[in-house]
Amino acid sequence: QLQLEESGGGLVQHGGSLRLSCAASKFTLENYAIAWFRQAPGKERERVSCISGADDSTYYADSMKGRNTISRDNAKHTVTLQMNSLKPEDTAVYYCAADSSCHLWVGGSYRPRTNQEYRYWGQGTQVTVSS
Repeated sequence: QLQLEESGGGLVQHGGSLRLSCAASKFTLENYAIAWFRQAPGKERERVSCISGADDSTYYADSMKGRNTISRDNAKHTVTLQMNSLKPEDTAVYYCAADSSCHLWVGGSYRPRTNQEYRYWGQGTQVTVSS
């Protein structure tokens, strides 16, 4: 059973940066697609980024495109999400999730894997951006 653990959350001012890490115990993350999701109070869980297990291709949600960088360090068994120019609306619990791919082939085209379609999850880390 793959177990994930997030770290790096905290309180930051508007415009600041945070670096979140997702680490695995006992297993390597090398061949897994790793996604970062976030969930604000009263809102649905939203995927903000994903890195492919096949070729490390990266994907970003429009809400954070240009402000985030996802990367993988296989030697350290971690995937990091560098978040810059943070805004108060980025306040949420951030989760990492793992599965075989970032996208699924459905009905003749690829679509992002939804949160229900990821098998492995961490417990989440709180990110709070003050105005």
